[in-house]
Amino acid sequence: MEDLWTVAVAVFQLWIFVVVFFITLPAMFGLSLGVTSVYIQILVKLLEWATIRIQRGREEQPSVPAPLPNGIIERAEGSMEEEMEQLRRSRSLEGGEFALSDALYFCKKGLESIVDDQVTQRFSSEELASWNLLTRTNQNFRYISLRLTIFWGIGVFVRYCVLFPLRITLAIIGLSWLVIGTTLVGFLPENSVKYWLSEVVHLTCYRICARALSATIRYHNKENRPQKGGICVANHTTPIDVVILANDGCYAMVGQIHGGLMGVIQRSMVRSCPHVWFERSEMKDRHAVTSRLRAHVAAKTKLPILIFPEGTCINNTSVMMFKKGSFEIGGTIHPVAIKYDPRLGDAFWNSSKYNMVSYLLRTMTSWAIVVNVWYLPPMTIQDGEDAVQFANRVKSAVACRGGLLDLAWDGSLKRGKVKDAYKEEQQKMYSRVIVRQNSISATHTRRDDQS
Repeated sequence: MEDLWTVAVAVFQLWIFVVVFFITLPAMFGLSLGVTSVYIQILVKLLEWATIRIQRGREEQPSVPAPLPNGIIERAEGSMEEEMEQLRRSRSLEGGEFALSDALYFCKKGLESIVDDQVTQRFSSEELASWNLLTRTNQNFRYISLRLTIFWGIGVFVRYCVLFPLRITLAIIGLSWLVIGTTLVGFLPENSVKYWLSEVVHLTCYRICARALSATIRYHNKENRPQKGGICVANHTTPIDVVILANDGCYAMVGQIHGGLMGVIQRSMVRSCPHVWFERSEMKDRHAVTSRLRAHVAAKTKLPILIFPEGTCINNTSVMMFKKGSFEIGGTIHPVAIKYDPRLGDAFWNSSKYNMVSYLLRTMTSWAIVVNVWYLPPMTIQDGEDAVQFANRVKSAVACRGGLLDLAWDGSLKRGKVKDAYKEEQQKMYSRVIVRQNSISATHTRRDDQS
């Protein structure tokens, strides 16, 4: 029994030594031994082999289901005005009078939305072109061949018995360092040394937490990184977005005060850095929130504010409406586009399906997190441009740079009903079609009379 205890202690000491000296310390200084890079390359080769084997298995076993296409509806390109005008011209309707057959267009659009709308599918995990040897599939690909089954079983062992304990250890070290470090720095007087130490503590903590996810992050256009006194806005896929961005610079976080472990972390963070936390009652007062954020931005020595204007997590395929509140504060906006590689792990947090603990367990038992981050040039509101137009312009730039779909829908539709304003907008668009047809018809009539 004593021999087993001695062996267990020796294994634990070796484990801590490897974690601290070969992973944690290099991460704190922003260094890498190259192990993660080699690991990612091996995974990519393995997944390519698995894809080829699945394709061969489909040929050998016709009963193996083929993957569904990304969309089951072929949608017409163009706006409502263009489609309606084309339909009315094809029916040779004179003037802009209402035709009962116009209702068929809205029936078609309604059925398309029921079967495959553009909003609901943004709140579920994006479809993969091929299986990534994880369990996120409803097709039993692992039973295609013996070799594929063996690799799948080895992958389960590696992810749950090797990577998961390692990642849990790193996460505990990172969060403990964050709480202890920020608490100690909080006792220092307000001066430049305190702010510098606070940034060091935050930066090292987030780097350790990124290693806990086996995160490979590629930053592009670093010359456009957010500066102090500015506002950083980014598309939102997961709470991990904060860790990804904070690996390359420190930010002042904005959010609601929580209880439990999250509350402990928030209270310790705010002692050393001017994060902006709100009580639940304050969050409902938009003017109070805006005034506090303006005061923060006015101090050009404070860290840039990090805001996710969508207000909810979207599944890494699209960018939905940016709320205008972030763009009413004033100051310089620093847009950032974030795009995850779905092949090695699903970063999207479906908060309607998984709580935070379940989501983190799923993330920590995936292969890895691979993500690209693009810093866009700073943007300011233009003359004659209101907050909504400015927000849409920034959103379009983020979507274009990240290779994401630019959608006008509000992310709050994830849990709420469609606002009456959206319905009225469709009615106005149809009215414009009628009015335009009337004006065109009247013009033609006058020309005929003159001739």
